[in-house]
Parts: sequence; C-alpha cells; structure tokens
Amino acid sequence: MRRRQLLTATGSAAVLPALSLLPLRADAQAGLTDSAIVLGQSAPFSGAAEQLGLQFHLGAQLFFEQLNAKGGVHGRRIELKRLDDGYEPDRCVANTKQFVGEGVFALFGYIGTPTSVVALPLATEAKVPFFAPFTGAEALRTPFNRYAIHVRASYFDETAAIVRQLTQVGIKRISVFYQNDAYGKAGLEGVSRALKALNMEPASTGTVERNTVDVAESIKSIMAGRPEAIVQISAYKSCAAFIREARKAGFAGNLYNVSFVGTQALLDELGKDARGVAVSQVMPFPYSPVSSISGEYLAAVRAKQGRAPNYSGIEGYVAAKVFTEALNRAGRGVTREGFITAIQGLRGLDLGGFPVDFGPNKHTGSKFVELTLLTEDGRIRR
Repeated sequence: MRRRQLLTATGSAAVLPALSLLPLRADAQAGLTDSAIVLGQSAPFSGAAEQLGLQFHLGAQLFFEQLNAKGGVHGRRIELKRLDDGYEPDRCVANTKQFVGEGVFALFGYIGTPTSVVALPLATEAKVPFFAPFTGAEALRTPFNRYAIHVRASYFDETAAIVRQLTQVGIKRISVFYQNDAYGKAGLEGVSRALKALNMEPASTGTVERNTVDVAESIKSIMAGRPEAIVQISAYKSCAAFIREARKAGFAGNLYNVSFVGTQALLDELGKDARGVAVSQVMPFPYSPVSSISGEYLAAVRAKQGRAPNYSGIEGYVAAKVFTEALNRAGRGVTREGFITAIQGLRGLDLGGFPVDFGPNKHTGSKFVELTLLTEDGRIRR
C-alpha cells in the first residue's frame, strides 16, 4: 500500500504545464514550438485501473526527463500533457477532442481498448499520430491505419502463446473470464481463434463489467464448464477478485492473464493469493538487467526516489524511446506526416535486446511475447 501511495503521489506531481502556457507561434506546426514538442495522453489516473495509467506515464517521463536534460530532440524538449479518463470511453472522447483542439503534435500512450477504439477515429480525422496505445486489440490494427502506430505485440499474439503452452501439456478444458467491453471481447476472440485452430472451443465463459469487481455470476457460469485452466481478460482489480473467489470455489487449476492486467498491480492486489497465477508479457523483464534496455530502464528508476520497476513502466519507457528515435530521424523540420514516415523507416531497430520493425504498411513494431509466473512471496518469475 505504501508503494502505491508513493507512486500515486509521484504520478500526480508529474503533470506538466498546460498547453496554453507554452509559447506557440502563429506559424508553428501543430504541437511544435521552437523549444518544445507537445504530446497528449488520456489514461486512467484514478479508479480501478489507475496504476496502469500512472505507471506507463511515469515510465515515459523517466525517458523524456533524461532526454530533456540533455537538450531534447534537435533542440526541442518533449512535453507530455496528461488528462484522466478513469478508463471510461466518454471521458476519453472529451479528452481527445481537447487535445486535438489544442493542437498537440501526437496522442501518446492511451491506456486500454474501450478508450482507444473511440479515440482513434478522432485522431484519424484530425491526422494526428496515435502512438503506442497500451492495448493489443486487433480492432486498432486491422484494417491498416496510417495514424495508428503500435509498439507492442497484439492480444492475438498473447492468447496464442497462452493456448499453445496449455495445450502442449495436455490441458483441453480452457475457460475465459473477460471484461464485458471491447477489450474483453478482443481477448475472448484471441483465445477462441487459437482454440479453433486446434478444433477446440472455450469450455465456458463469464463476464465482469468494466471498473467493477462483481464476479459472482461469472464464477458460477465458468465453474459449470469444469475448466482445467482459465484465461482472464480484464483489469487487475476484477481479475484479483475472480482469482480469490475461484479458489474459494475449489478451483485448483491454472489461471492466465494477458499483459494489460498490470502485472505488478495484480501482484500487489493478490498478495499470497498470487501463487500459480501466470501473465503473458510483451515487454522485456524489468526487474533485473537481463537485457541492455532493462538495465537502462532500471538505472533510470533507481535514480528516482520512491519508484519501483514494473512492466507498465518499462512499456512507457520503451514507447518514449521509439518515439524519440523517429523524431531524431525526421529532423528539425519534422511534421506529423514526416514523423509517421520516419516511423516506417525504423526497420530492424534493436533497442537493446528488444527489436522493433516497422514499414510502410506495417505499424506494429513487435511480436515479442513471453510468459511469467507470480509467486506468493511477491516475485515475478520468467
């Protein structure tokens, strides 16, 4: 709890100046001044998914603060402005319209599928880059959209890896607990597709409403299918509630989650109940310097008092690093369209043990997925 309070406090302190305070010129490119590049992030900074927004934002800020201390990109500092949407689509729409109206250069690090799917059409209409949303939903990737740029692997990639591991050890009765919205349905589709390829289907399903923890009915419907394993597609509070109730109901099988659950937040919620819970990951392991990018991120975290490494944080850090690489290549005269073209030129880029590869018709940089296991003593094992 103390860790969460510290992170919430530092997250609140990370709010940057309003755009209206920046010295905009009448002839400036959108979101650009002589000294700054302004980005907008709508994310949950309060409510049941707040740790996802806070940690991603803090991770991105770690990179941008280091960058700005060295003079920024071609003499411009990167300013990351944020607005709280509470993981609710209506609030995200209002935030996005505000950002677009203020003329931010790009929308950066939106958190979640239900919010991103309503924001992307607004970004597309305004021709504003929609960069590194924290979601793996296929609806944001297909059909191809020039303005949508994804750094992480998809939920189809994650659920395929989970189903592959389960079926390889002979598990056949696989159920799905999912959030009743675009995010949950995207994960359910991923599991169903992976099972269908093996002539299988979910043994049972159960839902939970977004931003709630009422899982009683889903426990009943899922347990009726006598599952050997359960894949969870929801946020950390509802997943934690489901895990506890499933164990009380006598379920002793495997419980798997996709990366959006927020691994550290789930671990903090569960405590000793985390034993045997697995999570698929789309980012490098952030808790030890197993790769150059992990070591770089850890060094940045340790330089800040009161912060701790986690998967959501390293995803924000990696997103900021990729964004900056494209800005560097686009040059001092960067425009939004020039930035997108620069992203498409990032072919086979190694960020230090985490490769990304974009192209003219390829705006998903990574397909990296690995599975991790939570332990009752608060650790995450690869």
